[in-house]
Amino acid sequence: LLKQKANSSNKPLSTCQTHTKKKQPLRAGDSQEVPAINGNGNVVKAKSTDKMDNRSAKDSPPLAKPKSKKVAMDKNLNGTKSGAKGCKEKKENGNILKEKGDIKHKRRKAKEHAEQQPKEAEIWFDDIDPKDIEAAIGPEAAKIARRNLGLETGQSKQSVEQVLVKEKASEGLTQAVAMDCEMVGVGPKGEDSIVARVSLVNQFGKCIYDKYVKPTEEVTDYRTAVSGIRPENINTGEDFKTVQKEVADILNGRILVGHALRNDLKVLFLDHPKKKIRDTQRYKPFRERVKSGRPSLKLLCERLLNVQVQTSEHCSIQDAQAAMRLYTLEKKNWEAAVKNKLNKK
Repeated sequence: LLKQKANSSNKPLSTCQTHTKKKQPLRAGDSQEVPAINGNGNVVKAKSTDKMDNRSAKDSPPLAKPKSKKVAMDKNLNGTKSGAKGCKEKKENGNILKEKGDIKHKRRKAKEHAEQQPKEAEIWFDDIDPKDIEAAIGPEAAKIARRNLGLETGQSKQSVEQVLVKEKASEGLTQAVAMDCEMVGVGPKGEDSIVARVSLVNQFGKCIYDKYVKPTEEVTDYRTAVSGIRPENINTGEDFKTVQKEVADILNGRILVGHALRNDLKVLFLDHPKKKIRDTQRYKPFRERVKSGRPSLKLLCERLLNVQVQTSEHCSIQDAQAAMRLYTLEKKNWEAAVKNKLNKK
């Protein structure tokens, strides 16, 4: 039987049989191989029905079941797409929430930092180097101290001079002049004072006289930290008698302005008419404004002129300029008060 089947398979098919084979429809899902006839009439093996199904699916319209699968696939695809979009939006929202959280964290840190910084009212130290304040408290405290001392960026010694000295003004003698002296210590403990430098400025703050004075006694304390005087300054200075006479000539008949002038006149062994003296330490309206019976020149300049003087070594020129600026600030009222007082007498 096997031989007969094999022989029969090798025999050419008749026209009827060939026609029948061509007309026989293929069933989907049939896994058996179906013989086919080539153009020469020989029998060849056909491709598997799975591949044929794929080819026939392209050639023929899709069936209902695959269509439903396609729809389901589209739904799944849409679902996946929408799901991905949702994840993306969620991710973006997460980033937004994270950014908002970072902003809140930064604001909270900034607020805590601001609370830790010292306030300007807390920095009230006098005669303390801002570098020492920075080392002890911090840079913010030092910044406030420099601002109070007039040493902040933009407010240097030059800007202080701009407040105390009138630009493009006369450099000659005026009716009112201001004087300040620097002193050094003599005696066993350096407690007694002698004059070491004399400076005078006119009504506009221009320096009209400035000389170092040779010591008349042995100096036991130069007081350099305050006076700014060093041995080389006074060893080559002017003779005391010469300075005394020159200063007396300048002061003659003029209004003398200064701060605590009694001390300056004492070391110069000079006297001046009381009605011609304008002492910023003794001017009552100044004492009332700063609420001090004997206010320092530094305090008056800080409160009334908003500038800082005597921040390190004192300068007799700058001190005289500061006293004159305080006087010119109240010159009209001050002179009116003096005039009224003289008229009452």
